[in-house]
Amino acid sequence: MELNFRNRRVLITGHTGFKGAWLSLWLERLGAHLSGIALDPRTERDVFVLSGIGQRMRDYRADIRNLDAVLHIFDQEQPEVVFHLAAQPLVLPSYEDPVGTFATNTQGTVHILEAIRQTPSVRAAVLITTDKCYENREWVYGYRETDPMGGHDPYSASKGAAELVIAAYRRSFFHQPGSPAIASARAGNVVGGGDWAEYRLVPDIARALESGQPLDIRSPNAVRPWQHVLEPLGGYLLLAQRLLDAPERYAEAWNFGPLPHSIQPVRAVCDAFFEYFRQHSPETQNHPGWRDISSPDQPHEAGLLMLDISKAIHRLRWQPALTFSEMVALTADWYARYRSEPVRELCLEQIQTYERLWAERC
Repeated sequence: MELNFRNRRVLITGHTGFKGAWLSLWLERLGAHLSGIALDPRTERDVFVLSGIGQRMRDYRADIRNLDAVLHIFDQEQPEVVFHLAAQPLVLPSYEDPVGTFATNTQGTVHILEAIRQTPSVRAAVLITTDKCYENREWVYGYRETDPMGGHDPYSASKGAAELVIAAYRRSFFHQPGSPAIASARAGNVVGGGDWAEYRLVPDIARALESGQPLDIRSPNAVRPWQHVLEPLGGYLLLAQRLLDAPERYAEAWNFGPLPHSIQPVRAVCDAFFEYFRQHSPETQNHPGWRDISSPDQPHEAGLLMLDISKAIHRLRWQPALTFSEMVALTADWYARYRSEPVRELCLEQIQTYERLWAERC
């Protein structure tokens, strides 16, 4: 993976979150000068807290809904590269707080783009949305970057709207030579160590294993493009590098999803994780596993969702490096070890493992 971030000023929004903390650790390993804008981490067990990465970067606590605060931080830091990950990232809470979801995911993206527009130092920005930004027709083939935006629920719609905002800013303000190169990135269902968010499958599995209680599953047959967190993060980093090297060629939307073998129903992911722990953790031998609690009255969630990653494979020279079983093993290994080992070293070990596998296979 051709990455050169040494001594570059990089700003990450959402750096206290699951993906943001892993990205911060990877960029710090690559020698970047880091700053971040985010709310407080959700729990004391988050990767951000346990790894101590906040002590190795300039850590700003601010809400991206506050434009003045965002502009002030950009003015202070004068970043060269921006990764925008801050979001309300969950479908079910978006039903409970649609106004806050749109304010964060759509208007917050406007604020980041406006800060980029007003900060002369910025050369490249990768703004992360989601695979759920597409108008989902439950197709049996993957969505391409040119397919229409949509969204049945407030979360998905807010991200589809964010994609329209990004495209509008690119065409209106960032189309001249010398302008910042702006790209959006759409990833699937991401798993990995240190995610403790509510309403997410792998954190729910980890909590069920710790409590000894069965895991309740709402939609066991829903099919998702599962991938380890380091897969799309590697794509974001490679995309940012391409934007720096050839801005006129890569400033557009990109999908970062798994290969077909990792597009699996929820039930298959549950079975794989519980089987891994039964084999590797004797104390979980008698865990009852999961049970189906699906109901016709539950809030709508997509049943089938897949991404076409042909564009990233052929033009960015990016592709996933992990098999489905390796994704499960790497994730489960983190949860099995985090209480007894230094989390920073554990995360860096997994990043190094991924870098090696990517170099060998891609």
